[in-house]
Amino acid sequence: MSAAFLILDDNDVFASTLARSLARSGFRAVVAHTGEEALDAARRERFDYVTIDLQLEKDSGLQWVGPLRQALPEARLLVLTGYASIATTVQAIKSGADNYLAKPANVDSILSALSYVAEGEAVDEPVLPVEEASPLSLERLEWEHIQRVLAEHEGNISSTARALNMHRRTLQRKLAKRPVAR
Repeated sequence: MSAAFLILDDNDVFASTLARSLARSGFRAVVAHTGEEALDAARRERFDYVTIDLQLEKDSGLQWVGPLRQALPEARLLVLTGYASIATTVQAIKSGADNYLAKPANVDSILSALSYVAEGEAVDEPVLPVEEASPLSLERLEWEHIQRVLAEHEGNISSTARALNMHRRTLQRKLAKRPVAR
């Protein structure tokens, strides 16, 4: 029997493309577009692997990591995001995710991130490419700081804006932008 893969992603194109690619690799893939759908699927059947998109249409994928981990304790969970930050990475791992991967991601990188956990090859210190060892830009540092404060305030925009001494609309505009890479 092939390994079962649950995909929680509200982007139809990405989810269906990933499901087809996984099927070609011998996996049985099930797509859920909401956290409730994913949790229902997890209660009905056992999955070996789960990918969770960080930014869903109605809520954060982070809030579904814990419930899915509880429903599927043996599964390997991977959080995927186009908005990677240190704060959300830490929050995802603390919530029960096995790994965290920034988009764009293909099937090979997803399976690699999941097998890295599966084979127990975790290392104490991540090995960074030379280009990633350079200091972050001021824009990226600001974005990381905003993400950390947002996580501390459990995603509440108003209280985060007060903590940052910033107008709420200014914060919303900053959060709507994609983060700079470096």
